[in-house]
Amino acid sequence: MKPSIAVAALLALGLAHAASAQEATKARPTAAAQPTSQPTSEPASPSKAPLGRWITESGNLEVNIAPCNAGGGNTLCGKVVRVLANRSMSAPGTDMAAADARPALGMTLLSGLRAAEGGNSEYQGEIYNRENAKTYRAHLTPAEPDQLLVRAYVGIPLFGKTQVWRRPAAEHGGAQ
Repeated sequence: MKPSIAVAALLALGLAHAASAQEATKARPTAAAQPTSQPTSEPASPSKAPLGRWITESGNLEVNIAPCNAGGGNTLCGKVVRVLANRSMSAPGTDMAAADARPALGMTLLSGLRAAEGGNSEYQGEIYNRENAKTYRAHLTPAEPDQLLVRAYVGIPLFGKTQVWRRPAAEHGGAQ
């Protein structure tokens, strides 16, 4: 009986998180539909790609999301363009001991990102965690002009964690 109670509790927490994320997604189009002063060379579309530079939730890295191939294409990747700090995500307040000894600068953290079916603004692909050297499935959803929801998970999105990535201060209100 006790294991089923734990499973039920986890399921309830996951459903509550999914419901709150769904409500936040419904509220977003109003903010996203407002005109911005940012010039764009892309055609207007209901699905806005999360292109440009983003600061990870931990504040460790600045990641540039762009087409994986120099010639363009519909698959996006995210590469580290600046290292800002070395904070642990799993043990807040401590330095990170990366399981991957490669330098972070130039590392591809996001790969294979493609627009999700259904015409919404969500992108699906993979995210690499330097702290434990594991790759997870990921959903990226532009939230506001300066926020990107990054959900990393194993198996199904219900069993994951959402981070909020933000634009670097120099990009707020400016061209990307």
